[in-house]
Amino acid sequence: MDIEAINEMFEGLGPVTVKRMFGGQGVYHQGRIIALEVDGEMLLKADKLSAGKFEAAGSTQWAHAGKNRPVKMPYRSIPDSAMDDPDEMKTWVHLAFEASLRAK
Repeated sequence: MDIEAINEMFEGLGPVTVKRMFGGQGVYHQGRIIALEVDGEMLLKADKLSAGKFEAAGSTQWAHAGKNRPVKMPYRSIPDSAMDDPDEMKTWVHLAFEASLRAK
């Protein structure tokens, strides 16, 4: 995903910084990681407070291949309905930022 597409996706939140990581990209807002782009898919940060909202919207949790088994990570797919709706996307990226603020 190119930087222009990422900036457009997160414009409802404000300026973001993109850094290469994990063979993909990390997306940061105000110095906090809020999303990962892995294999062309954008994954938003979620936590115990927001995971239920993501699940209810049909989002899936990302897991990377661990040494012996997949390891679930605190990132969720973006609900399909948000991909063509900037107002809905704004809601999800704000949830991701809020989760990043709560993270230790």
